[in-house]
Amino acid sequence: MIIDIPENSDFSIHNIPFGIFSTADRSPRAGVAVGDQILDLTAVAELDVFDFNTAVFEKEVLNDFISLGKDITKQVRKNIQYWLQDDNSILADKPELFVKQSDAQMHMPVYVGDYTDFYSSIEHATNVGKMFRDPENALLPNWKHIPVGYHGRASSIVVSGQPIHRPKGQTIPNDSKQPIFGPSQRVDFELEMGFITGKNTHLGDTVSTADAEDYIFGLVLFNDWSARDIQKWEYVPLGPFLAKNFASHISPWIVTLEALEPFKVPGPKQEPEVLPYLKYNGDKNYDINLEVSIAPEGSEAQTVCHSNFKYMYWNMAQQLAHHTVNGCNINIGDLYGSGTISGKDEDSYGSMLELAWMGTKPLKMKDGSERKFILDGDTVTMRGYAEKDGKRVGFGEVTAKVLPAK
Repeated sequence: MIIDIPENSDFSIHNIPFGIFSTADRSPRAGVAVGDQILDLTAVAELDVFDFNTAVFEKEVLNDFISLGKDITKQVRKNIQYWLQDDNSILADKPELFVKQSDAQMHMPVYVGDYTDFYSSIEHATNVGKMFRDPENALLPNWKHIPVGYHGRASSIVVSGQPIHRPKGQTIPNDSKQPIFGPSQRVDFELEMGFITGKNTHLGDTVSTADAEDYIFGLVLFNDWSARDIQKWEYVPLGPFLAKNFASHISPWIVTLEALEPFKVPGPKQEPEVLPYLKYNGDKNYDINLEVSIAPEGSEAQTVCHSNFKYMYWNMAQQLAHHTVNGCNINIGDLYGSGTISGKDEDSYGSMLELAWMGTKPLKMKDGSERKFILDGDTVTMRGYAEKDGKRVGFGEVTAKVLPAK
């Protein structure tokens, strides 16, 4: 092996995720995470080992690289895997090709032109339905027939590490008919995965479940922040608005769909039977372990959630097929949130709304404080990895601190 990869590293030889990084002496550019290092693809390209226009590695986002198509991006990944394992390869004895991750700043990996968020965990949708509607009829009539989603705001999607300010807006106090204005008192995280499309379609085109994976470049961790009190007041009749568009965070490394192939698993049984355009063959869910921790300011982080991406009722192929079935066109770099990922167990719920059950079951922190929702100064961190047969493929983390309202 050209470099040492720590045991249990998220960025093993089986991964090779792509991202955009910079250092004090290197402008933003494409790189690959390997162990605790970054392989500088712009520097590798100077060795004249690629047969395409490598100017794509010098861009501040990966969109142009992704646009080369999977035949090329998959080959780049395979070449890097081979070179890293060959002690006599073109990477040998060239430490200048590598940068320590701790010395680098990570940037948004893609330009996100459009963003869609789904609502595809049956456990999460059921929990929310029990809280806000009829516990006996928690799911709305359409939920098991379509992957419910909405169009969000792409401009406020930011990369891990960037702090956010508590949002302000209108809320409706209990037992009041008049709204008030001020900082949200119920800021919440939502544990999600996000997938990024790697091919364009034209207006009027559709993408089938059979072809969907050809259009998905890779996945990231996604924290879809929410302001629950603002959301409660505004969401009828048109759904989320200010409660969701103040910020969302993604992890900086895009893990390719190819790296996740060994971790495919069957999804939950879907009843009633879905319409033909939503049917699919094979395994389309992924066994990805997920966790969330909260670190109060000046205190130790505490894990509050253990979940898994395999729980999703609606999979990515179905989401993309439904998204395009009306002819909606998609673009390279578009981001699609999975929806909050909750399991059946209470410690697998993917939001504070569920974990503290709308504030009625506060979580105890290690510093003695309690959490019903996220407080100013709290840092929320999400991590995810897949592991099977000695192979580990991880996402690193997406983390952010909540600052007081401006």
